[in-house]
Amino acid sequence: MPDSAPIRSEIVYGSSRKPDAAIPRPGLEPRKGQVAVVVTDPQNDFLSPQGVAWSVVGKNVTANNTVENIGRLFSSAKENDVPLFISPHYYYPQDHRWHFEGALERLMHDIRMFDRPGSLDLTNFEGSGADWLEQYKPLINDGETIVTSPHKVYGPETNDLVLQLRKRGIDQVVLAGMSANLCVESHLRELLEQGFEVAVVGDATAAAQIPGYDGYEAAMTNFRFLASDVWSADEAAKRLSTI
Repeated sequence: MPDSAPIRSEIVYGSSRKPDAAIPRPGLEPRKGQVAVVVTDPQNDFLSPQGVAWSVVGKNVTANNTVENIGRLFSSAKENDVPLFISPHYYYPQDHRWHFEGALERLMHDIRMFDRPGSLDLTNFEGSGADWLEQYKPLINDGETIVTSPHKVYGPETNDLVLQLRKRGIDQVVLAGMSANLCVESHLRELLEQGFEVAVVGDATAAAQIPGYDGYEAAMTNFRFLASDVWSADEAAKRLSTI
């Protein structure tokens, strides 16, 4: 049986401990020229202690070493000539004039998360909540990374990620980023519906954890139910290095 499809194992990231039990792990064997790394929202508002969401995601980001693990995934992509795609989240003034929102949309709008003055306006963007985490900039701003148009709710239905992947001949995705039960899970679901093979890097993501609600635990359950596999950053690096 291939290493990527053990019958029983445990996935342990942060406080999450989930026996695999009888849930299959089909596995994903990366193929050169057909696999890409996709990272959602590697931005200050999620990943910096100065970000507006840190009070609810910071504990999980810290427990999972999310910042370091996303960085390792970026480096693995670059070192192994695997295309890197970023699907960011930005809100412009017109987005604050929507007539209705879901619960977390309302919260993100209220705290001015990912705010920019306009799609062509970078005034005060440098170092803002919408900007990349500083240590990621050399890897994202290298002229090779594909930064898609922004997704506006959670999934890539509202941006050009799928088009960009298709135009590069990509049909396998190694998925990570923020936040686990919102944008990462929504990207996973849409990519699967679009016919992509997807593995999620479970410790290169995190989510809000508040009394009575644990977004990370919810996401990990659905990742295991939906994705071809759930990897650690260590396993992702190893697999990308062997293609």
